[in-house]
Amino acid sequence: MADVNYISHLNGAFGKFAKDSRLHSSHVSLYMTLFHFWNASYFREEFYINRAEVMQLSKIGSTSTYHRCIKQLHHWGYIHYQPSHNPLKGSKVKLFNFGTSTEQVADIYPGHNRTSSEQPLKGIYKPRQTTKQIKNNGSTGNFKGNISFELPNKEKPDRADRFRDNLKTREQKDYAEPL
Repeated sequence: MADVNYISHLNGAFGKFAKDSRLHSSHVSLYMTLFHFWNASYFREEFYINRAEVMQLSKIGSTSTYHRCIKQLHHWGYIHYQPSHNPLKGSKVKLFNFGTSTEQVADIYPGHNRTSSEQPLKGIYKPRQTTKQIKNNGSTGNFKGNISFELPNKEKPDRADRFRDNLKTREQKDYAEPL
């Protein structure tokens, strides 16, 4: 199966994930691990997996969670899973194409016009400040070991101190030397 486009397949898969409320993080992690193994096998029609390797890469610590998730992915139509029941052979997995045609993938998030040159209608979300936050904004709090950054006697720092190059970036560096 050589006509698999890596990016468009992932975009199509994540589009399906966004619409499916049954999926949890372990399902997505498991699918991404299976996709990684599918990519490593050059997108063959079917490939074999080792449960221990898949669990380690997908960060699933329980075999019952692994078996539940892989069976659910199979039943929900994300993969085709055929267990081998032989620890030496490995289970057979087949992944389906999601948005891997040669044409441009349709917008998987309807209502979001990402290619528009117009300014968005809604502004950037900024949380509103409450009066309690405004009152506490200027206070330093009662912290132990609070370091004061003010100079003694309220003097301005010396001009030489203000422009001192602590990182010594103005000298010519020899980048051929190791640090």
